[in-house]
Amino acid sequence: MFNSELSIDGNLNPVTKSRQPVIVLFFAHFFSYVFHPLFIPFYVSWFIEFIHPSYFSGFSDAGKKRVLVMVTINAIAFPFITVILLKALGFIDSFFLRTQRDRIIPYIASMTFFFWAQYALREQPEIPRILVAFMFGVFISSAAALIANIYFKVSMHAIGMGGLTGMFFVIMQQNTMLMTWPLSAGLLIAGLVCTSRLIVSDHTPKDIYSGLLIGFICQLIGASIQL
Repeated sequence: MFNSELSIDGNLNPVTKSRQPVIVLFFAHFFSYVFHPLFIPFYVSWFIEFIHPSYFSGFSDAGKKRVLVMVTINAIAFPFITVILLKALGFIDSFFLRTQRDRIIPYIASMTFFFWAQYALREQPEIPRILVAFMFGVFISSAAALIANIYFKVSMHAIGMGGLTGMFFVIMQQNTMLMTWPLSAGLLIAGLVCTSRLIVSDHTPKDIYSGLLIGFICQLIGASIQL
C-alpha cells in the first residue's frame, strides 16, 4: 500500500504526501488557511454588498460595513472563540478539529450562531433577501454537516466552497449581474481548495465531494425558502 499513490480508502497516503514539493505544500496550506470555511460568509457577504451592483445600492458605505461586521461577528468571531474555549477547557483535542468527536460541539455552536445571524438579518426589512438566503443556507449546511459527521468526517472546507459556488449560481439565476467571472473564479478557487485538502489533510475524495454537494445544495434550498 505504501508504494501506491492511493491508500485503500482512496486518499493520498502519508508517503505520497511527503513526496510533494515544498512549494506545493506551501500553496496547499495557503489556500486552506485563506479560504477556511469560517471566512466564506465574510467573502460572500462582501461580494454581495460591495461588488454586486444593485443588491445594496441604496446603502451607504457605513451601512454596508455595519452589516458586514454583524456577519463577521456571528459567523467568524463567535465560532472561533468557541473553539478556543473548548480547547482551553479540554473538550476538544486540537484547534484543527481533526476528529469527528472534536467537531460535534463546534458544529452545534456554529449552527446557533448562523441561525441567529440569518434571523437578525431577516428581521431587518431593508436587508436584501439574498443575504438572508445565503446565511440561511449556511445554517442548513452546518446542520447537514453535523448529521454527516456521524458517519464520516465530511470536509468543512469543501462545504464552504460548495456554499460559495452555490450562492454565485443562485445570483446568476436571478439575472441581476453578469456572473461569468465570479462563478468561474469561484469554481477555480473551489478546485484549488479541495485539491489542497487532499494534499495536506487526511480527507478522502468522498469527504470532499460530499462536502461540495452539501454546501451547494443547501444554498439552493436556502434560496428557494427565503427568496
